Amino acid sequence: MTNSPSLLDRVPVIPVVVVDNLGDAVPVARALVAGGIPMIELTLRTPCALDAIKAIATEVPEICVGAGTIVEPVQAAQAADAGAQFLVSPGSTETLLKAMSDTGLPHLPGAATVSEVLFLLEHGYRELKFFPAEASGGAKFLGSIHSPVPAARFCPTGGISTSNVGDYLSLPNVGCVGGSWLTPADAVKQQDWDRISGLAREAATLAR
Repeated sequence: MTNSPSLLDRVPVIPVVVVDNLGDAVPVARALVAGGIPMIELTLRTPCALDAIKAIATEVPEICVGAGTIVEPVQAAQAADAGAQFLVSPGSTETLLKAMSDTGLPHLPGAATVSEVLFLLEHGYRELKFFPAEASGGAKFLGSIHSPVPAARFCPTGGISTSNVGDYLSLPNVGCVGGSWLTPADAVKQQDWDRISGLAREAATLAR
């Protein structure tokens, strides 16, 4: 099992990005780096996702590129082969944990309940993804479980925006958040890379 503590401490916000067109992958990554966010979680939700990870890993070496939405064991190896440097899953099963661990890459397994958090703690994990964050109780939920389960730290993702990000980052058991607002779909479609850099620049200054 590999679970690097550095994943939660690199940036305040890990951009969670869906790439529909392969040609957008490298410019998006470069825009994030220009804004001071050298990290990206590219979700495996589109046919070009693995190729996008490969392109970013090859052409934008200054960014740490990860693969998100790992929901099938085979995807872990596929993402690693494409050049992913970390993995993120929305939930956790025995087989999924093994597949991610077998890659040797740092990874954040997902949890949404106290029982799931305890399950992952029993497997040696201390840093987890909390998903879907807002739908699962949000910052109030995470704040309420810190005392009984202090060993767990989280990257909450799902429903987080500029309006509530501060609620999460102020919690002692939150290292960073995952957010899609840094790469709005309309900005990507219009290839407005300066706008994405500006959003990244704002996110990079968020206090933790």
